Amino acid sequence: MTDIILSATPSRRTVLAGFASLAALALTGCSTTGSSRPAVAKDEPPKRVVPPEVLAMYGPLPDEDFPIPAAPIHLLDPIYWRQEVENMTGEPEGAVVVDTANRFLYWTLPNGRAMRYGVGIGRAGFEWNGRAHIAYKRKWPRWTPPSEMIDRQPDLEKYRHGQPPGLDNALGPRALYIHQGNKDTLYRLHGNMDVNSIGKAVSSGCVRLLYQDVIDLYERVPNGAPIVVIASAEVPALTIG
Repeated sequence: MTDIILSATPSRRTVLAGFASLAALALTGCSTTGSSRPAVAKDEPPKRVVPPEVLAMYGPLPDEDFPIPAAPIHLLDPIYWRQEVENMTGEPEGAVVVDTANRFLYWTLPNGRAMRYGVGIGRAGFEWNGRAHIAYKRKWPRWTPPSEMIDRQPDLEKYRHGQPPGLDNALGPRALYIHQGNKDTLYRLHGNMDVNSIGKAVSSGCVRLLYQDVIDLYERVPNGAPIVVIASAEVPALTIG
C-alpha cells in the first residue's frame, strides 16, 4: 500500500467538502482480523523524542480489567497524537466527526475547540460516509463477526458466537456502536493497539483508535451523540436496509 502524505491540519474547505454527500451507511461489518496487538517490526525506525506529557497520555493502564501496556507512541507520526485543536469541522459542540481523507477523528468541544485523534479507517471497498449516531457504548466488549465476514475469512468461524473480551479482542477495551435511525450499521469506533494501523486505510469499515485514545473518547461521548463521517469525493455514500 502506498502511503498518503497527510496535512497536519486540514483546511475548512477540505473538511466541509465531505458533507456534500449525506446518504446512509452500508451493512459491511467491522473487522480487525486477528489480534489487535501491535506487530513486531523487524527494522524498527529510530525512536523519536516524545514529550513527557504525551508519554503520560499513552502510558500503561494497570487498573483496567485487562491491564493495558504503554503504547509505542514513538513509532507514530506526532500529527496523530491526541491533541486539542481548533474546531475545523463546521459541526457544533458535542459531535463526533471522522475526516477520512486526513485520518482524524474530532470530538467537538465548547468555544470553537475540538479534541483530535489519529485513526485508522476502512480500506478500499469498505469506505463509507454519512450521518448517524452513537447508539450505545461498551467496555471490554465481545466481538461477533458478521456471517458475510466469516464467509470471506473462514478462520473467524471460532468467533461466530463472539470473541471474549481481552487484549486480543478485535474491538479492544472500548467500542462505540454506530446506528442510523433504529438500524445497526455494524460499524464501530473501537480500540486497536497496532500503531501501524493509525493513519492508514486498513479496516473493514470501522474506525480504529489506540487503546488510550478510545478510552479517552469513550469517557467524553454520550449515548445518542451525532457522528458525521466525511469522505473524499471519489468515495460513494452507501445505504443500509
